[in-house]
Amino acid sequence: MDQLSRRLGVPDAVVIGLGSMLGAGVFVVFGPAAAAAGGAGLLPALVLAGFVAFCNATSSARLAARYPESGGTYVYGRERLGPFAGFLAGWGFVVGKTASCAAMALTIGAYLWPGQARLVAVGAVLAVTGVNLRGIGKTATVTRLLVALVLAVLALVTVVGVAGGPVHLDRLGEPGGSARGVLTAAGLLFFAFAGYARIATLGEEVRDPRRTIPRAVPLALGAVLVIYLVLAVVTLGVLGADRLADSAAPLVDVVTTAGLPGLAWLVRAGATIAVVGVLLSLVAGVGRTTLAMARRRDLPGALAAVHPVRRVPHRAELAVAAVVIVVVLVGDVRGAIGFSSCTVLVYYAITNAAALTLGREPGRRLPVRVLAGLGLVGCLLLAVNLPVASVLAGFGVLAAGAAWYALRLARR
Repeated sequence: MDQLSRRLGVPDAVVIGLGSMLGAGVFVVFGPAAAAAGGAGLLPALVLAGFVAFCNATSSARLAARYPESGGTYVYGRERLGPFAGFLAGWGFVVGKTASCAAMALTIGAYLWPGQARLVAVGAVLAVTGVNLRGIGKTATVTRLLVALVLAVLALVTVVGVAGGPVHLDRLGEPGGSARGVLTAAGLLFFAFAGYARIATLGEEVRDPRRTIPRAVPLALGAVLVIYLVLAVVTLGVLGADRLADSAAPLVDVVTTAGLPGLAWLVRAGATIAVVGVLLSLVAGVGRTTLAMARRRDLPGALAAVHPVRRVPHRAELAVAAVVIVVVLVGDVRGAIGFSSCTVLVYYAITNAAALTLGREPGRRLPVRVLAGLGLVGCLLLAVNLPVASVLAGFGVLAAGAAWYALRLARR
């Protein structure tokens, strides 16, 4: 069986995690989350989403260190819970993240050229696929550059908002949401944290995975949570809950409200760069899960090929790109986000269930089995409280995958 090359250390793995997360939450999800939770509920929803993500990250890191190969929870579910659990996780990840790739590509198009958003989106998918096909070392290098540029833009928005907003902290307590609204917002905001799994799905390309993965995952997640909390306070404090809920580009509105509308183009450029970084890592992660499933014939075996020179799953990545382009041509951004959140939360529920089967690990200070249990419950709770259309679509596609699996098993 062809193996991928282990080239990534802790810094590269952290950068890929940051590149996967930064973008979606800051530039896409804050508005819908504020509409669901209101001013008083936005920060609790963000903390809840971050806590569930932390539980999932702990379980993912433990499992990835135990099973350092591409595929993430598809592999963990098979090894710890059985083939069906692994298949369901892999199916949910590939389908949900393919929709997420399409959402990110359409976001790039909406920022760069609204009148031709789909055309730009197709071009973006082709561009990032070309980068990924050159090898994972190229992916990490490009992602590092994108992360640096995005952090600079986010720092600029924060400084401008604080200096010229002003930031009205009393707006953090504006009513408007319900308890279910907080759960709905947390489920949507979880979409912004899910990128840390990219570190686990790249497990076969990480040097010394037992050391690298457990360090890289919490570092990336913790950094992103701090950034999101700061930006949530600034955007909510400057715009207020109602205006934030109606905003399609809240960070652009922050600099405009602060009296510097000339910076709007810079923020739009930063958003585009951020989402390109997300898309770059997403396509890489989905391609590697597709590779893992193809190796076990849960997807066509032809997709298991690894390029003899570049050492990347070139057929899997090309297939993923083709499907994403189809979704880009027929789908929409908001529906894709909710659908992706639902299926990926189920994916992480399986992650936590698999982690619960691991024994106690000497020397660990964290109550890892408690965190896995809380993560399992949290994932399911957030999934069922997403918008109804997202829940129906997500569980419908999971059920279709389960039916196909059962039919294939019966034929065998």
